[in-house]
Amino acid sequence: MSATGPLVSARGISKSFGGVEVLRNVDLDLMPGEVHALLGENGAGKSTFSKILAGVHKPTRGTLSLAGQPVEIPSPIAAQRLGITLIHQEPISFPDLSVAENLVIGQVGARPLGRVRWAALAQEAKRLMALLDVPIDVTKPMRGLSIADQQMVEIARALASDSRLIIMDEPTAALTPKEVETLFKIVRRLREEGRTIVFISHRLEEVRAICDRVSIFRDGDRIETAWTADLSDAEIIRRMIGRPVADYLHRGTSHVGAVALSVRDLTLPGRFEGISFDVRKGEIVGLGGLVGAGRTDVARAIFGVAPASSGTISVDGKPVTINEPSDAIALRIAFVPEDRAIAGIFRSLPVETNITAAVPEKIAPRGIIRRATEKLLASQSVEKLSIRLASVRQPIGELSGGNQQKAILARWLLSDPEILILDEPTRGIDIGVKAEFYDMIGELAASGRAILLISSELPELLALSDRILVMSEGRLTADIPRAEASQEAIMFAAVPRSGRHTVSGAAA
Repeated sequence: MSATGPLVSARGISKSFGGVEVLRNVDLDLMPGEVHALLGENGAGKSTFSKILAGVHKPTRGTLSLAGQPVEIPSPIAAQRLGITLIHQEPISFPDLSVAENLVIGQVGARPLGRVRWAALAQEAKRLMALLDVPIDVTKPMRGLSIADQQMVEIARALASDSRLIIMDEPTAALTPKEVETLFKIVRRLREEGRTIVFISHRLEEVRAICDRVSIFRDGDRIETAWTADLSDAEIIRRMIGRPVADYLHRGTSHVGAVALSVRDLTLPGRFEGISFDVRKGEIVGLGGLVGAGRTDVARAIFGVAPASSGTISVDGKPVTINEPSDAIALRIAFVPEDRAIAGIFRSLPVETNITAAVPEKIAPRGIIRRATEKLLASQSVEKLSIRLASVRQPIGELSGGNQQKAILARWLLSDPEILILDEPTRGIDIGVKAEFYDMIGELAASGRAILLISSELPELLALSDRILVMSEGRLTADIPRAEASQEAIMFAAVPRSGRHTVSGAAA
């Protein structure tokens, strides 16, 4: 870390939304050539503070200095001109434009008549992706990329500008271990160049691997700033949530009933092939595998987002046809998607509208929305799931990631599903809220619901699942009973290998 003065000095930074103060008198210095972690539960204020630095929000009170000079940052464009780049937790892109166009958006070179120099654009895009050592075709549209690849494009876009301060909000949430290591190499290089990196993560092992100092936020206050090496994991967690937290315990086994969901030989060429398994009432079936193995594609096929080309799906023992999500909803199947920002929420609409979106028959039985009913149902859900917000009329985009995820789960619980598909339900969610989600998922299974749980976090699969299915390269490669499950067994089945045998009819 540089011995010079701070790159950024924040003094007395406060922020309120709808009369609710989410940041209070935060003082913090960010030094040149350091990687500085911001830690805290969802809603603690760390992302709000970062967005103030990036010009997304204006502080209600307080001052900022950049390299010793007082500054105001009224917009993201102003932040960019000052050399500040924010990489959002959820990938933000133009889905119908190519990777190359997204990478250099706002920086495209043009000839006098305004014609885009497409060859130069493609060349620059290839150079940026080469920095990350990621084999992505820059001519393809963003819409077809996985969450992990979208995130890597976001990171490459940040590298395109000569930023002094780069803020990374959960940048590794959807990355493979190899991609994480690639990112860390880039972060270390940027640190050596004297740049400042703000790193927001819920993964303490990543914080220890890459961060020089940590600042811990709780309920809008900065609790402490310290050298990473000076705090144990237990001390960090205690400061984050204000109380000690025991390790996650395996939940008790629920009563498992009849088969609720059965898929046989489900195939979508290029995505997955010959997928067969059952999920019983009261059972949590985990679905593991590396990013790109086809887990999300299987979930989307079952829910009718991108139906399989062949194979059968049965619900309660009866073959069904699911061509679109409305078919699945009618069969009491719910799907909490991985991509919260694009497929999960209506960002600019109120929380109450987002929560009641899947039950139009309850709030508009004759085609006219009953606002009182909408507010009542949403308020009951907010109380039941302990969603932190100022009002149910608040735009859902203003909530923290964990509270957005709770709202999505609340939406589907209102539809009273029998089968619940959860795709990375705790991605980007802090330790305290994870524990709440684990309790909720266990309670849903105990109430007789059949749950298919997709997760990249092996401890999560092991803690929650009665049985773990593993996919590799679009095929089902293992069906592991809870008693035999381990991280080693899951990874052995997940890593692609030649001559691998697939699992046939992986049913309970």
